[in-house]
Amino acid sequence: MAAWRPDPTFYPSPRQAMEAPPEELAYVVTLNPADDGRPDALNVLDVNPGSSSYGQIVGRVEMPSAGDELHHFGWNACSSALCPYAPHPHVERRYLLVPGLRSSRIHVVDTKPDPRQPRIVKVIDPSEIARRAGYSRPHTIHCGPEGIYVSALGAPNGDGPGGIFILDHDSFDVLGRWEVDRGPQYLAYDFWWHLGYDTLITSEWGTPNMVEGGLQPGLLLEGRYGRALHVWDLRRRRHLQTLELEEGQQMPLELRPAHDPTRPYGFVGVVVSTRNLAGSIWTWYHANGGWAIRKVIEIPPEPADPAVLPPALQPFKAVPPLITDINLSLDDRYLYVSCWGTGELRQYDVSDPFNPRLTGAVRLGGIVAHAPHPRSGPLNGGPQMVEVSRDGRRIYVTNSLYKAWDAQFYPEGIRGWLAKLDARPDGGISIDPNFFVEFAGERPHQVRLQGGDASSDSYCYP
Repeated sequence: MAAWRPDPTFYPSPRQAMEAPPEELAYVVTLNPADDGRPDALNVLDVNPGSSSYGQIVGRVEMPSAGDELHHFGWNACSSALCPYAPHPHVERRYLLVPGLRSSRIHVVDTKPDPRQPRIVKVIDPSEIARRAGYSRPHTIHCGPEGIYVSALGAPNGDGPGGIFILDHDSFDVLGRWEVDRGPQYLAYDFWWHLGYDTLITSEWGTPNMVEGGLQPGLLLEGRYGRALHVWDLRRRRHLQTLELEEGQQMPLELRPAHDPTRPYGFVGVVVSTRNLAGSIWTWYHANGGWAIRKVIEIPPEPADPAVLPPALQPFKAVPPLITDINLSLDDRYLYVSCWGTGELRQYDVSDPFNPRLTGAVRLGGIVAHAPHPRSGPLNGGPQMVEVSRDGRRIYVTNSLYKAWDAQFYPEGIRGWLAKLDARPDGGISIDPNFFVEFAGERPHQVRLQGGDASSDSYCYP
């Protein structure tokens, strides 16, 4: 796994990463929603416009067992390996770590020697994660300077606390729980860091018992899902501060810090407010020797006839945006916001992180709208996971959230698709009419791009 020179897909700065060659392949995990014994899979999609197989699945590896519910996967190593204090400067971006959120298995997938034909080389058993770290339900993978970080929703019994554990870069052994002093933190979801400030940020969703059967309205109305961010000392692994959102805000999920390590701020998407069904974006930032948070975007629900709404939404007579993912371009200029409920993907200019400006929007699917793609009829689901290319010109979106939650908001059954959008350098987005991938009988979730993307790497130089 070691190399004599740093991997050429590692970049000291986000600016240099933006100048890299465009991606030629995308890796997409798909869920089998049927209880028929078929496993989930990692698919390889050709995204090279000059290829004869452009827009087609050109490779696939199925998991060894059924029932994983593959989720937020990531690379074993990335540009953070070029940080001055990185003890692994010569690892390479070769392996994808693919967690099963339902099964608690982690699959190590080798993308070499043929990136179109990846193969599983190791499966980390849930018993190993439980024994060495005390966690289960691995959710998100991030490659760090000194190891592979993995967030987990909870404990093996389905309760909390959730947190982070570390895998070794080379052996993929579970090293143990990351937190030394977790303070009041109990719920977990995403995590990211400001390497230049030795600070890690975590967000909150719910314990496995709170989310695996679907959204529980009683818990939502009682405000028992996540409603805070947590600030940690990255090197000392100790909780420093809790950033609470205003009352009624529920489920701050995806975290997107500024890519420039000299900029101590970032964005978090909040799924819903129990006060008005709005979704929102908040900016966290360093100020006065500590950290603070401020709401900068609010997206209202859209009125709807209860007859066309799923049962969970009929009493409200409206469709909430349901902000389930966000992404930030490498130049820290454009923030993309997925509104899974209304079927809208929004683009904001966040050059001023406290005063975002809406610069573009498209619609695909949606609970009520079922907005079509030029190559398809009416769609269901909506832009959910969103990934941005390193140069910021291409945006890939998929339409499935989580099996149990899919069934609540799209009870007719999600029909899986992936679409590509084009972004203009000075703002604005449009649907690529010639790129649309359907997944018959499967539902796509996260996308990773060959050589890295806007949410895979972190950088130590501006």
